[in-house]
Amino acid sequence: MSTSWHQRLLGGFKRTSDRLIGNLAGLTLGRLDEATLDEIEEALIASDLGPGTAAKIRARLAEGQFETGMEELGIRLVVAEEIQKALAPVSKRLEIEAFPRPQVILVIGVNGSGKTTTIAKLANLLMEQDYSVILAAGDTFRAAAIGQLKTWAERIGVPIVTGPEGGDPAGIVFEAVKQATEKGIDVLIVDTAGRLQNKRELMDELSKIRRVLGRLNPAAPHDVVLVLDATTGQNALNQIEVFKEVAGVTGLVMTKLDGTARGGVLVAAAEKYGLPIHAIGVGEKVDDLRPFDANEVARIIAGVEELTNG
Repeated sequence: MSTSWHQRLLGGFKRTSDRLIGNLAGLTLGRLDEATLDEIEEALIASDLGPGTAAKIRARLAEGQFETGMEELGIRLVVAEEIQKALAPVSKRLEIEAFPRPQVILVIGVNGSGKTTTIAKLANLLMEQDYSVILAAGDTFRAAAIGQLKTWAERIGVPIVTGPEGGDPAGIVFEAVKQATEKGIDVLIVDTAGRLQNKRELMDELSKIRRVLGRLNPAAPHDVVLVLDATTGQNALNQIEVFKEVAGVTGLVMTKLDGTARGGVLVAAAEKYGLPIHAIGVGEKVDDLRPFDANEVARIIAGVEELTNG
């Protein structure tokens, strides 16, 4: 599994790595004077790595390198080390520790972020760890979301609680918690509406779900996981800002990293918000979501393996 996942990561981050290397190309020759260091810092920011990490990389490169310059591999290694430092503190898998069960995970995200598919992938990941899972189709605003989640539930073999389009999400969540408790199920994953156009409406809906959960289990929801589409780049950071305020986000999942040259936003999110990143997604298959190794991802983004292995 690890070899194939590593290969998928290499392929998934290829555009991001190519973009970063392309932005750095031609800037690393000769002496690393102030002007060159400024250009390198700008190239790193242009790769969506975030200004803090870019500044740290610049400072590292400036240490004693002004006269001698650096080989390309040396620069990439520094980039990899600083990315790893940014990602390591937030690389935290989702722990299932709730007692009494079930552990309730609210999954939020804008429509189109891959939220519904990610719920199925997350359920599959937890089932691989021998946890039992039930789903709740709380995004009743869209019939398509209910249908899509039902299809995934059948495909991966998990029970699902649904209601009619336009139905009360809190009522569906109430029923799902009841079923999970009666059946001794470990984890309840709740899909929620992704309408950021009306923040007040979304906040009211999530508050109602929280109140219902609180009556059944004062500790629930145990996790509020925001699904982010990496292809949106800096807009993903804006979504964290809004959903933190609206929904009290406790952790992130980054999807569609294989469809973008903007995977550096993973680093920017870690740097700016410090929220746990529970898993990353590359690909459409049900097992294409995994907890990530900060060192492995850092080396791939920086293109270190390409120079050392290629």
